[in-house]
Amino acid sequence: MKTTVQLSAGLGLVLGASLCAATPSQIQILSATVRDQTIEGATVILQKNGEQSSATATDSKGAAQVGESIANDHAVLLIVRKTGYSDLVAKCPCGGLTYALSPTMQKLDGMRIVLNWGASPRDLDGHLVFPGNHVWFRKQQGQDADLDVDHIDGFGPETITISRKHVGERYTYAVQDYSDKADPATTQLSQSDAKVFVYIGQTLIRTYYVPKERIGNVWTVFTVSEAGEFQDINSMSGISVLGADAVTAEAVFGPGFGSADRVASPVLPAPPVDIPASAHKLNVEGEAAYKAGDYLNAIRLFQAAIDEASSYGQAYSNLGLVFQKSGRVAEALWANRKAIALATGPQASTTRASTHFNNGRIYEEAGEFGDALREYLAAQGEKANPTYDNAVTRMRARGVN
Repeated sequence: MKTTVQLSAGLGLVLGASLCAATPSQIQILSATVRDQTIEGATVILQKNGEQSSATATDSKGAAQVGESIANDHAVLLIVRKTGYSDLVAKCPCGGLTYALSPTMQKLDGMRIVLNWGASPRDLDGHLVFPGNHVWFRKQQGQDADLDVDHIDGFGPETITISRKHVGERYTYAVQDYSDKADPATTQLSQSDAKVFVYIGQTLIRTYYVPKERIGNVWTVFTVSEAGEFQDINSMSGISVLGADAVTAEAVFGPGFGSADRVASPVLPAPPVDIPASAHKLNVEGEAAYKAGDYLNAIRLFQAAIDEASSYGQAYSNLGLVFQKSGRVAEALWANRKAIALATGPQASTTRASTHFNNGRIYEEAGEFGDALREYLAAQGEKANPTYDNAVTRMRARGVN
C-alpha cells in the first residue's frame, strides 16, 4: 500500500491525510512546495469576459468563500495572487477544488511543475523522466530535480521542482492514475479535472488540462527538448500494473524511457501552418501595449496569442522581448528558445542568431559565462556579425572554453 510520511518545516510530522475538502462555495489555496501548508491572505479573483467579477481573500485555513454559480461558470477565470508567489490563472469550474501557489523561483534554468485534481481518483502521481533519472514517489530525488510534495488522497498538489535543467537533455513529464494502475481502460483520469501548472522564474508559463472523454491511466503531458524548447504532447495511454507497487519509467512512458542514456523523443504532431486571425489580432494588440510601456498587459496578450496558436513564432519572440524588458529573464530564456525552434522563412537565420545573442546577454549578466559562450557561439554559427564575434572574444578572455 502506498503511504506518505513527510517532515515539513514548521509543521511537524505530517501523515498522508488531507485537509478538509473545500465545499462547492469555497476554493482552497495551499503551498505548492510544503505539504498541507495553507496560504492565508491570498487574493482570489473570479474574472468573466476580462472584467473582475468578484475578489476575496483566503482565511487562516486557506479557504476563499466564492459564489457557487460563478465559480462553476465555464466562462470564468480564476486568478490567485500573493506577494512572493507566482500568479495562478486557471479556467473554471473551480468551486470545491484545491489549488497551489508556487513561490517565485530565482534560478535561470529552474522549473516547477504542479499537479492538482479533484476528489477522484484519490491518487495521481507525477513522473519526470530525463537521462539517468526518474523522479516520482518511489524516487523523490533526482539530479537537480526533486519531488517536493506527494498527495495520495485527492486534490493535490503534487509538485516536482527542477533546480537546474541540464543542457542537451530531454525531460518528459506525465501523470499516472495510481488508483487505477491496473486498469488501462479506465476513464477516471480523464474525469479527474487534473491540471498541470508549469512555472519558470516568477511566472506561470504553461497550463495543461487533462483531455476529456478519453480512456487510459497515463497522461503524457509535455516534453522539454535538448535545446530547452517546450513541446506539448497531451496524450492519453493505458498500462496495466498488477501486484507490484512500483512502476518503471519504461512501463509508464513506453520503450526507451529509463533504460537508455538518452530519453526517447516522442512523436509530436506537426505544428499548424496557418496562424488564426484571432491570434494575429492578440499579437498586434500586445505589440501596441509593449510600445506604450504596458508590459504586464503585453505579456498577457502575447500569452493569449500563443494559447490560440501554439506555433506562433513571432508571438514567442515578442514575449521573450517583453519578459526581458520586465526583468523576467528566466521566462525570457524559455520564450526565446521556443522562438528559435519555430523560426521559419527567409529571415529565420537572422531571428535565431539575434535570439541566441539575447540569451547570451542574459547569461552573461547573471555571471554564467559558460552558458553565455554557448549562446554566443550559436549566434555566430547562424549569421556573421562583429557583435557576436566580440561577445565570443569577451567570453574567451575570461578563460571560458
